[in-house]
Amino acid sequence: MKPFNSDLKDYIEQQILPIYENNDSGHGIEHVQYVVKRSLKFASQFPNINLDMVYVIASFHDIAHHIDKDNHEILSAKLFYENEKMKDFFDDKQRKTIKEAIEDHRASLEYEPRSDYGKIISSADRTTSIDSVLQRTHSYTTKHYLDLDLYQMIERSYNYILKKYGNNDYAKNYCCDDEYEQFKKDVETILKDKWKFAKKYLEVNRITDLKEKAKIFAINAHMGQIRKSEPDKPMIIHPISVVWAAKTKKREDR
Repeated sequence: MKPFNSDLKDYIEQQILPIYENNDSGHGIEHVQYVVKRSLKFASQFPNINLDMVYVIASFHDIAHHIDKDNHEILSAKLFYENEKMKDFFDDKQRKTIKEAIEDHRASLEYEPRSDYGKIISSADRTTSIDSVLQRTHSYTTKHYLDLDLYQMIERSYNYILKKYGNNDYAKNYCCDDEYEQFKKDVETILKDKWKFAKKYLEVNRITDLKEKAKIFAINAHMGQIRKSEPDKPMIIHPISVVWAAKTKKREDR
């Protein structure tokens, strides 16, 4: 595989990557750098792969997320395809392949990516850290679901992770990826206990609306208890949610 075109790399770093500052933190610059790194790693698993194409696909894949999160793969591909500078680096056939790969990167798509490049970016875009996925869901929720209280935020995160990474997950992987396999095991473990999930969510996202000692006391006091009216929910969720709501109202009344 040929090395990077230095002019292409300079252009991406100076003109494309800064646009990610407009996205939420879950789809920001750290995420795209993570996907670039994994894409280049997975490229070695496929024959006749152009690393410049892999680099550009990863660099553009989420660029339009701040414009329309629900259709960002289509818009991101469009922004790439209409970028005149990219014509200096790729021929029409390569540009079409790059465009399709960007469109094919989302885990929720029902069809298999149309090329090896699509399989690389789709696999590279998978989260491999519990902490990371909890941070990303929290960031996304606080930006797009402003009416949710703390319990609802945790519940939304739990259901999202269950749907995407649980036993009947829709997130497919087309590359050999030991990190992702370990992540799936970690997900299976944390989803078995909603109480531990809620505690992890609070810790990872540094939610400190409760004084630290009071939070620890409440956690210990309600350890293992469940709400009579809602047996599937740990008791601790209720006091935490009440305090969160009170704090939020206090800020709004100021």
